[in-house]
This record gives sequence, structure tokens and C-alpha cells, in this order.
Amino acid sequence: MKRREFFLKAAGGAGALWFGSKSFPWLQGAEAPARNFSASDTVTLGATGIQTSRLACGTGTMGYGGHSHQTRLGLQGLADLLVHGYEEHGLRFFDSAGSYGSQPAIALALKRLPREKITVLTKSDSRDPAGMRRDLDSFRRQLQTDYIDILLMHDMQSPDWTTRYRATMDVLSEAKEKGIIRAHGCSCHTLGALRAAAASPWVEVDLARMNPIGAHMDAAPATVAGVLRQMKAAGKGVVGMKILGQGDLRHRQDEALSYALSLGILDAMTIGAENVGEQDDLVRRIARIPTSVAKAA
Repeated sequence: MKRREFFLKAAGGAGALWFGSKSFPWLQGAEAPARNFSASDTVTLGATGIQTSRLACGTGTMGYGGHSHQTRLGLQGLADLLVHGYEEHGLRFFDSAGSYGSQPAIALALKRLPREKITVLTKSDSRDPAGMRRDLDSFRRQLQTDYIDILLMHDMQSPDWTTRYRATMDVLSEAKEKGIIRAHGCSCHTLGALRAAAASPWVEVDLARMNPIGAHMDAAPATVAGVLRQMKAAGKGVVGMKILGQGDLRHRQDEALSYALSLGILDAMTIGAENVGEQDDLVRRIARIPTSVAKAA
């Protein structure tokens, strides 16, 4: 039995004892114990219907040109890290991009995991319809999967991107109709692009930068939070990135994680661990944060 399965069974037994309080009059009226967040919490991404884990395994720390800190582990090393996240911690959300070079590693991990339980998010840098069609075919070959759960247009910067790239967006809409992808959206790298995403009915999932010090973000945290609240109110799935400020908050991780979870805006968040120890530590830190810190979006 996997360690995680043992603890889940133990937790289930404890829950049965607690809720059996009718047999113990002195427990009547007692409040349930306070609950903490868990990296493996099942979350739903907006109105997409896609359910996955609260924490996504990021594979693109400093990712560009087909490389990232995670791919430097080697394809098998990164695949092993992803499998560890699933088997030991229940992490079912894998975040990738064509520019990270990590999709073949995810393919190796999927050979050892139940595909239907994993949410694969990836991103395309293509801006024209032909390029997006090529990426749809290439990405599925690299991932060795018939479908991609979430395909994002990567690194949107122009405030008019939703009109400028309409034809490319239509390719993804068609792919969703055919079952090639389950949801589409974008990642943004300017405030103007982020606001355009919030206003666009086409955007179903948005990947947004968020941390308490505004490191590598589109604007000040309060400003970005306001836009993300609009997205959430519109039923979009909101996934946070740059939670640790691209390393600027590496010595303030508890503060950064608590901040992200307290907002009541992010459905999920992606963080790129670079080894098993970092991944285990992230999961432990999240598990220490009480759900009572969360604010209503």
C-alpha cells in the first residue's frame, strides 16, 4: 500500500469515529476540527468542469528554448518526479509548454499513471492558425496522448490580442469541438492582456502571475487581484503562477503560499519543484495553512 493510501484510509477511519458522536452524548454539539489546505485537494477550474489537484507540478522554471530547470533532471528524472508527486501526494495536474521541452517527460510519466486522472496543461507560442494546428499535432505526439486537457495561448502581451489573434483562437475552439482539447485560454504577461482575457468569453482558463510582493507580475498585487476576481466571477478557471516570485520569495515560502491561498481567487496554482525534497517540502508547507485564511472572492 502506498504511503498516501495508508494515510487516506487512516483519515477516513478517524472521520468515521468523529461523526459517530451520536453514540457519545458528551460530543453532541462539538464543532468539527479546523481543516487545513492540502496540495491534493480536488478543485474545479471555473466552469470548465475539469477537476484536478490544487497544486500543479510546474515543469518550466526559467523555461525557454526547449529547456527549463526541470528538464535538466533529464526526461526520466523529471518523469520520476511527476510520478512521485502523483503516487505520494496526489498531485494530478501537470503544467507544461512547447517552449519548456518537458512534454516528452510528461509522456513517460503518463505511461505509468492513469491518463484519465491526470490534467495536462500545455501552452503554444503560435500566433497564426497554421502554427497552432501544427502545435496541436506536435504536442499530442510529444505527450503521446489523444487529447490535451487545457491548451493555452502562451505569453499574451498585447491588449488587443483577443481581436488580433481571433483566427488562431478559432483553431482552438474547433479543436475543443472535436475533443482534441477540453478547454482553452491564455497566459498573460501584461496588465492590458490580462484585462482583455478577463473581458473575453473565449477565455476559459487563465494562467496569472500572483505573489505578495509583485515580483515578475503584470501590476501591483491588488490591481491584478481585482482583474482575477472579475475572471472568477465570470466562471473562468484561474490558475496562479510565479507564486514564489520566480525564486525571489524562496526564503519566504510560507508567506507566499499563505497569501495565494488566502485570496479566495485561485482555483489552483503551479509551482516548479526541482527535486523530490522540494516537492515534499511544498506539500508539507501547504498542509500547515488553515483554510480559515481564505477570503471570499
